[in-house]
Amino acid sequence: MLVYSEIDPSKKAFVFELDNVLYPEKDYLLQVYYLFSNFLEYTETYPPASDLTQFFKKAYEHAGPNLIFDKAKEAFGIDEKYRENFIRLHREAKLPLKLLLFKEMLRLLQDIVVDRKEIFIVTEGDPLQQLNKIRHIEWNGLEKYLRVYFTDEVKPKPAPDVLLEILRQYNLSTIDVLVAGVDPLDAIFAENAGIDFVKV
Repeated sequence: MLVYSEIDPSKKAFVFELDNVLYPEKDYLLQVYYLFSNFLEYTETYPPASDLTQFFKKAYEHAGPNLIFDKAKEAFGIDEKYRENFIRLHREAKLPLKLLLFKEMLRLLQDIVVDRKEIFIVTEGDPLQQLNKIRHIEWNGLEKYLRVYFTDEVKPKPAPDVLLEILRQYNLSTIDVLVAGVDPLDAIFAENAGIDFVKV
C-alpha cells in the first residue's frame, strides 16, 4: 500500500496507470458483460442473461478478458455478428453502477491534491474505452485536478514518449516525478524515461 507520508516529499508530480491501480478493472468489465448478456437475451431470447453473465464472470476470473467473447460464442452458439456490439459496449457502455476507487488510492490522491502536487493519469489501451472508464469513476471531486494522457495516441508503453512530453510541458525534471503502477511494463515505462517507479 502506498502512503503519501512515506513518499519522498520533493516529488512534485505523480503518474498513475488507471486499470487495477486506481480502481479494479473487473468492476468495469463485469458490468459490460452484464449489459451485453441482457442485450443478447432481449434481442435473441437466448441465452438467459443470468447464465451468460455467470459464464463471463467465471471465464474472467479463471483466465482474464482475453478471447472471452470467443469462449462465450463457443459455449452458447452466439452469432459472430454480435462481436461488434460486444466491442462497442466496451467503449461506450453506460454503466448501471459507478466505479469506485481503491480506498487507499482515493486517500493518496486526496493527500496529493491537498499538498498542491500534480496528478497525471497515463493509461494504455483504446482511448475511447479508457475515457469511458474515467467518466464512470466516482472521483469524489478530484476530477478537476487530473490530467489524462492516452499512450495509444502518442506511442504505446514501454516507449517513454508520453512521460517525456509531460516533463517538457509542465517543466518538470525526472527527479520531480514518481510513476505508480502494478504491471512490470509500467516499471520499464518509467525506467525508459529515467523516472522513479513504485509498485502499488
